[in-house]
Amino acid sequence: MDFFPNVEISALQAEAIARGLYGIAVVDGVHERELALISDFYHDAVTGEAPNAMASIERAGPLEPKELADQVAPAQLRELFVKSGFLLGWADGKISPAERTKIGAYAKALEVSDATVAKLEAEVKDFLLRPFANLANIDAATVIAKKLGV
Repeated sequence: MDFFPNVEISALQAEAIARGLYGIAVVDGVHERELALISDFYHDAVTGEAPNAMASIERAGPLEPKELADQVAPAQLRELFVKSGFLLGWADGKISPAERTKIGAYAKALEVSDATVAKLEAEVKDFLLRPFANLANIDAATVIAKKLGV
């Protein structure tokens, strides 16, 4: 299974997802890395047609969970949003309680089950830990795993 499977996405869906991710980012103060991830996603999803992607998203503002759910389907794309939300949360080194709550609110509105949310979060943690799997310094790898809650 690919970590990020290829999913067809329209420009409108890409904007909705970017605005939803922005909604996660703003709950505890926006970090530069979070903005870069959102901007890169949006720019890439609309095939490079959005040179000022983040400025456009910031002007439009975040989408609330119900608004996102109205614009994002099918289920595979909804799950991809939740997975991306967890990656975004970890961009600054930790997922805050506010980010976790917001991801949960989006997942509920998107009708992603609690079991699937847990599976997606585990996949994200595994993805983030993979580069450290072969470290000779086991202590350092253990510290990183503990930060991810593994």
